[in-house]
Amino acid sequence: MERFARIAGWGRYLPAQVVANRDLEGRLDTSDEWIFSRTGIRERRIAAPEETASSMGLAAARGALAMAGVHPQELDLIIVATCSAERVFPACASLIQHGLGARTVGAFDVNAACSGFVYALSAGHQFIASGLHRTVLVVGSEVFSRLLDWDDRATCVLFGDGAGAVVLQASEEPGGIRSCVLGSDGSGADALYVPGICASPLEAQRNGHHFLAMNGPQVFKFAVRTVAEATRQAAWQAGILPEEIDLFIPHQANARIISAAAEALGLSQEKVFTNVERYGNTSAASIPIALSEAAEAGRLRDGDRVALVGVGGGLSWAAMVLEWGPGAPSYNPE
Repeated sequence: MERFARIAGWGRYLPAQVVANRDLEGRLDTSDEWIFSRTGIRERRIAAPEETASSMGLAAARGALAMAGVHPQELDLIIVATCSAERVFPACASLIQHGLGARTVGAFDVNAACSGFVYALSAGHQFIASGLHRTVLVVGSEVFSRLLDWDDRATCVLFGDGAGAVVLQASEEPGGIRSCVLGSDGSGADALYVPGICASPLEAQRNGHHFLAMNGPQVFKFAVRTVAEATRQAAWQAGILPEEIDLFIPHQANARIISAAAEALGLSQEKVFTNVERYGNTSAASIPIALSEAAEAGRLRDGDRVALVGVGGGLSWAAMVLEWGPGAPSYNPE
């Protein structure tokens, strides 16, 4: 019997500290107008000193499990998308698994930068579709603020911290995840990266602090082209036209990229969900955070065809089309 993977619950966590563009004007040669006009970002959340990718991911995971009515011991697998975990190893997923008390289920990380959550969601879907597992927790969590040179106005204004999570469950009813497109072009690796502790040759100016390095114009052009192309491919795989997408939830990197992609796909702004103004680019966390906010805002209804798409370091890309409900919960603030 064919098995389908449906989203049964969602959750998110945002740090309490808000850093607005105006808060950066005193230390950087920039302004609120300059940042907003180029990125669409007004503010971002910054993790407290004691917060980590695993602690934020744990909070988001607990919310998703509660929404789904799933006990941690019912989980079969935990997959975490992150590139800012507090340890090289063990995996961030292992720390979240322990924090949840989820027995000794398998747990592993996926590092595809800003594409990571859709990569992880695709992996979770495959474990369910194969019949190996029935319930999979997928988390995206990032503390990107600790990878930034806060004296570099070209990069530090773009990113923020946060976490989001979903619970995938098996269903015999058609629907759920309908298609997924994954891609990577390693020839663009130097356009967006963070040097690691094992880099060779060592980069004396960067390795000590592991600051993000980015070729902004190259990444922008890549993202504008690839977001639309990957979404179009995912729509075709799902058997629909791009304009038949009911809600478009892209990676929240830049408002201009999102607008250009929506236009290329023939989607009106009413079909696009964005929160980049409030959170900036939270890398692998941006899509699950946006998905949870869209559900909470009543933007997702049973039968809606939802497109998720991310692009990031690799250079990587990932797009997915899923059918919302009826396994997905209705939001009830009570």
